[in-house]
Amino acid sequence: MLDPGPLVPRPAPAAPTPRADRLRGLLAGGGAQTFGLTLGAIVLALVITAGLILLAGKNPVTAYGALLRGAFGSLDRLAFALNKSTPYIITGVGVALCFRAKVINIGGEGQIALGGIAASFVVLMAPASLPAPLLLSLAMLAGAAAGALWALLAAFVFIKRNVHEVLCTLLLNFVGVLLVSEVLHAPLGEEGAGFPQSPLFPRAGWLPGLIAGTDLHIGILFAVAAAVLGHVLLWRTTFGFRLRILGASRPAAAYVGLSAARSTALVMAIAGALAGLAGGIEVSGVHNRLIEGFSHGFGFNAVAVALIAGLNPLAVLPAGLFLGFLEAGTLAMQREVGVPSSLVYVIEGLMMVFVLCAVGMGAHNRKV
Repeated sequence: MLDPGPLVPRPAPAAPTPRADRLRGLLAGGGAQTFGLTLGAIVLALVITAGLILLAGKNPVTAYGALLRGAFGSLDRLAFALNKSTPYIITGVGVALCFRAKVINIGGEGQIALGGIAASFVVLMAPASLPAPLLLSLAMLAGAAAGALWALLAAFVFIKRNVHEVLCTLLLNFVGVLLVSEVLHAPLGEEGAGFPQSPLFPRAGWLPGLIAGTDLHIGILFAVAAAVLGHVLLWRTTFGFRLRILGASRPAAAYVGLSAARSTALVMAIAGALAGLAGGIEVSGVHNRLIEGFSHGFGFNAVAVALIAGLNPLAVLPAGLFLGFLEAGTLAMQREVGVPSSLVYVIEGLMMVFVLCAVGMGAHNRKV
C-alpha cells in the first residue's frame, strides 16, 4: 500500500474584502431592489400621465408610440437624443462632485452660458488660418476656463462674505444668461438677424461628427470621459477622499486639518469648468453659433441628473441618457400628436420626481 505522506493542511479561504462584501450585497438585492423601484416609478408615471393625455383629448397609446419613435425610431433620432444628453452628463458630473462635499452648486446654467460665450468669442475672433483641431481645442479650453472663473466668483462670495452658495450660484445664473443677451446685442451679434444670435461659425469651429449622415457630434465622448474621470477623481484620489470627508462631517474635516475653503473653491472650479465645457460643446456642436437662451434649463436639469445618479459620477452617465432620451421622445410626442407643450413639461417633471423618489427609497432601504 502506498504511503500517502504527511497530511498538508488546506489553507483557509481568504477573508472577503469590503469591496467584495459591497458587491455581494449589491447583487443580493440592493441594486435589484433599486432597479425594480425605478422601473415601477416609470410605469406609475406613465399611467398617471396617460390620464393627463386623455384629459387633453389625445390618445395615450398614440402619444407613447410617438415618444418611443422620437427617442429610438431612427439613427437620426438616436443622435438627437445623445446630443441632448451630453450637457446633462458633463454638467451633472460637476454637480455630483460638489454635492458630495455638501457644496450646493446650482449655478450650472450660468456657467454653461459663460462657457458658450467664451468658446464663441474664440471661434469668431480667431484667424481664419488657424487649423481646426487647434481652434476647437482653444475654444473648449476657453469655455472651461470661463465656467471655472464664474463658479469661483460664487465660491469667493461664499467663502469670504459668508453668503450661502445656493444664493450665490442661483443669482449668478441670471447674470450669466443676461450676459449672453448683452454680447449678442453688441460685439458678437449678427447684423440684420431677426433673432439674437451670432454669425454662423466657420466650419473649422464646428465639432466633428461621430457618425456620418447624422448630427451626432463627438461631445458624447467628452461626456463619457467626464463621467469616468469624475469617478476616478472621487474614489481614487486624495482630493476625492477630502471631498467625501467634507461631505460626511465638516467638524471632522477641520479636526484632521483639511481646509474646507480650499476644497470648496477647487471643487467649484472643477464643476464650473465642466459646465463651461458643456456650453462650448453646445454652441460648437449643436447650434454652430451662439444664440440667446441656449443654456436654458441645462443647469437645473443637471442637478436632477446628479440626484438620480445618487451623486455617483459614473452613474450620471445612464441618468443623463435617461433624461436626454425622455426629452427627445416628449418633443416628438408634441410634434406628432399635438400634446400641449405645458403637458410635455408636466410629463417630464412627473417622470423625474417619481424616479428620484424611487432612487431615494432604494438608498434608504440599503442603509436600513
